[in-house]
Amino acid sequence: MPVTVVRFNLVAPGAGPAELGARYRAALEMAAYADTHGVTTVQTEEHHGAVNNWLPSTFTFAGAVLGATRRISVTVSAAIGPLHDPLRLAEDIAVLDLVSGGRLVTVAGLGYRPEEYAQFGVAWARRGRLQDEVLETLLKAWTGEEFTYRGRTVRVTPRPFTEPHPLLLVGGSSRAAARRAARLGLPFFPSAHLPGLEAYYKERLAEYGTEGWTLMPGAETPLLHVAEDPDEAWARYGEHFLHEARTYAAWQSDGVRSAVRSTAGTVGELRAEGVYRIVTPDECVAQGLDSLVLHPLVGGMPVEEGWRGLRLFCEGVLPRLRT
Repeated sequence: MPVTVVRFNLVAPGAGPAELGARYRAALEMAAYADTHGVTTVQTEEHHGAVNNWLPSTFTFAGAVLGATRRISVTVSAAIGPLHDPLRLAEDIAVLDLVSGGRLVTVAGLGYRPEEYAQFGVAWARRGRLQDEVLETLLKAWTGEEFTYRGRTVRVTPRPFTEPHPLLLVGGSSRAAARRAARLGLPFFPSAHLPGLEAYYKERLAEYGTEGWTLMPGAETPLLHVAEDPDEAWARYGEHFLHEARTYAAWQSDGVRSAVRSTAGTVGELRAEGVYRIVTPDECVAQGLDSLVLHPLVGGMPVEEGWRGLRLFCEGVLPRLRT
């Protein structure tokens, strides 16, 4: 059976506080519903200062999801490591790991928007060194022992639930990211299907004498919405998918690789491209993918339509996948 994921970034262009509050609460209700129906993972992500209200506080939202669920894992993919205080991040992840019984997964990436670094007064040119410090600090902090941090002796408590530490992956699409993961003996999460980079990571594991593994998107990792009539759904809701696709495209430079990067400029082009797909329950079953990623609130999608698609998936697709 494929891995099943429900993704939330809470994008809502032009929404005011009342609408945003309703969407956040709906996302938590959707997560709880997905949990009771056997969905594997809730995935969320981090961006700052976006005019379309993209979720900035991923660990706060992850904590709310973990509190509303009992079995489902929550993956933060990705946290922008250099924008976080390493000691506070170690504490936050440890507490969430304890609260959830080990259901939090953190992918640490560098991000790709210099303006986010500028917003927090963090030097873009130092992002690699800062990421090294963040990851090294997390691993030391979660031992519960004293260690030296920026010239002073510190200790982070409480220790996490998970041994030897909460699941932490290094994300990225560069050789530098693969080397960083291998040097620290951490799993590697390429941001796209990059077999050559996976091979490079394995070579560096051997070079450093460390152990690790790769969690890599498949050659196809579309973002899905389930509808009884895809033609009607594209006509009514296609602009929501296009909004997200064009936002991503505007943010990512040519050197950034992403499993969900689109080059579409119109809804028709987006539909033909296949990065975003609206499928019937039968078509969803027939996808034949290793992972099925639902995106019920994509690009400001109306909450009622998000619920419609999620229910069709959980009640009309998941039982058939199990058999």
